[in-house]
Amino acid sequence: MSPRAYGIMHRMHHAYTDTELDPHSPSYDSTIIKMMKRTRDIYAAIFFNRYPVEERFKKNIPEWKWFDHWANSIFSRFLWAAFYTWLYVQFAPSPWWYILLPIHYVIGPIHGMIINWFAHKYGETNFETDNTSKNLFKLDWLMLGEGYHNNHHKFPSRGNFAFMKGEFDPVYPVIKLLDKLNVIQITKQEKIQQSDTIIKAA
Repeated sequence: MSPRAYGIMHRMHHAYTDTELDPHSPSYDSTIIKMMKRTRDIYAAIFFNRYPVEERFKKNIPEWKWFDHWANSIFSRFLWAAFYTWLYVQFAPSPWWYILLPIHYVIGPIHGMIINWFAHKYGETNFETDNTSKNLFKLDWLMLGEGYHNNHHKFPSRGNFAFMKGEFDPVYPVIKLLDKLNVIQITKQEKIQQSDTIIKAA
């Protein structure tokens, strides 16, 4: 996917959570399939500049046109599918494991479907918000931290989605490593609690 188009769409989700303008909401869409179709259509419209995006959603989002087009291309998808297939050929203990390959081919949409549907319907909340966001898991290794969706909606600019004792965001150490390697830059923001961080491109 195009990082720029997805970044814009994600900002829209936070601004319009659970309303008709939310790109993906179980409060507006009656089924999970309708929600994902709406998400796909809005993403494509943003990517091809056919969607009236507010300026605030584009602020400070880098425009790397070559990379966005590469990331959104069929060739990029084909290479990811080939990579997943190679992993199975190399490491699957038996051919039966190949049944899981189609799931890996579409793991991105499946991940988005789980978070944007189930994490707005089921789970627990650490914080009061003006939306339906929930934390799906106490220890979120399955969704790599994004299952702490209530935490994320409370502090959307925080790099570490884990907040309470016993929670762990496995992606945050990767973010810290990328910061040390100067791939990204983590900047402190005084008003966010417990050393929250904002991530921007280095």
